[in-house]
Amino acid sequence: MSPPASPANPGTLSYEQAGVNYDLIDPLKVSAQRAAAATAGHLAGHGFSEVLASRGESAYVVDVGPFYLASIVECLGSKALVADEMATLTGRSWYAAIAQDTIAMAVNDLITVGATPLVVQAYWAAGGSDWFADAARSQALVAGWKAACDVCKVAWGGGETPALAGIVESGRIDLAASCTGLINPKQRLSVGDSLAVGDAIVLLDASGIHANGLSLARKLIERLPGGWLTEIDPVNHPGLSYGEALLAPTVLYSPVTEALWAAGITPHYNVNITGHGWRKLLRHPGAFSYRIHTVPPVPAVLQFIQHHAQQDDREAYSTLNMGAGFAIFVAAADAERTVQIAQAQGVGARVAGVVEAGPKQLLIEPLGIRFGDDDLQLR
Repeated sequence: MSPPASPANPGTLSYEQAGVNYDLIDPLKVSAQRAAAATAGHLAGHGFSEVLASRGESAYVVDVGPFYLASIVECLGSKALVADEMATLTGRSWYAAIAQDTIAMAVNDLITVGATPLVVQAYWAAGGSDWFADAARSQALVAGWKAACDVCKVAWGGGETPALAGIVESGRIDLAASCTGLINPKQRLSVGDSLAVGDAIVLLDASGIHANGLSLARKLIERLPGGWLTEIDPVNHPGLSYGEALLAPTVLYSPVTEALWAAGITPHYNVNITGHGWRKLLRHPGAFSYRIHTVPPVPAVLQFIQHHAQQDDREAYSTLNMGAGFAIFVAAADAERTVQIAQAQGVGARVAGVVEAGPKQLLIEPLGIRFGDDDLQLR
């Protein structure tokens, strides 16, 4: 039994204690998916049809004849609150990085189905029009958004900038992005139909916390005497504060997936490792066992969070990316070349595991962790 919490031993800080309970959120998602599926017949009136296998995946796919059309909408979440706190403490604007995070949330989901990102739209909802009066902050958001679009080679089509006093808190902003892409030729479609026993699991490195788990990260401040300016690792990262480490921008993975296609490699499945942590590797509806034999190094900021939140490995890997931001499932013969192509794009990668026959489960062997089918219910 764990010792009782006390000021000296505050006990484990879970994601649920930080205000996020997937047991309450996920049933709504499933209910919404079922209602949404009932609307698919409307596409027939336009001469199109949905790709049924994309239901429950990270992006929705429509068959429009000569190619597939994929789309997604995602929000940043609460990472902007960290940027605001750090701006007060440092006098710097962190919104260029925050812009990249927002686009990454959408683009990294879109590419899971094999799509080339084509157009991004912006949704910037402020707590009042005065948010936009801070020219340095506003222009940092614009510049960062444009720079991320350039990395992903997408057009920024437009957006919406409402002032929502009474809905969004004064002085705050809620950021979101939608993204539309093409799967052309159709052979690029990746919704898991080709996933097979023997496939390799390639994990792409994360840059830090990315944009998931920030509710937990912000709650942790209550345990840090130095607050946001607490050094996370004075020996290996002297001077790097907790707040700055949290604000490392999310990796944009579309250059990797585009380079893979150019090299003739078509992934059998892809997973954007965001909410639910490594449990996301169980997203495919099929009955496979995923055996992980090599784990990536854990970024210092995530080690810091795990330590101060007093989480065991199972709790940490069920919530945070723990160094793996994206998973690519490829034929074993393509595994090493996939790693090389990712590294050539400046993204760390490693062959981390294999797909096996067996019950639906994820086995992280180096850590002795098992997640089963009942640990992820998204459909």
